[in-house]
Amino acid sequence: MKVKKVPMRSCVVTHEKCEKKDLIRVVRTPNGEVLIDDEKGKTNGRGAYLKKDSLVIKKAKNTKILDRILEIDIPDSIYEELNEIVK
Repeated sequence: MKVKKVPMRSCVVTHEKCEKKDLIRVVRTPNGEVLIDDEKGKTNGRGAYLKKDSLVIKKAKNTKILDRILEIDIPDSIYEELNEIVK
């Protein structure tokens, strides 16, 4: 029986490799919107993964790492949504 491969992704803040289900994907769509991806992770656009941890989200906001990676200003509402998801 073939073992199914578990998708691994890196958190942009901690650079830790985690299973895709343990991370949250933030996406910049081709028309310039910033969204939090659904569980399937199939939204079109450039994405960045964050670990599901409030400290990681706080550090991402303070260092503006998502702004640099996604090449767009991230509104505070996205960080608030991320904190709600983590809780």
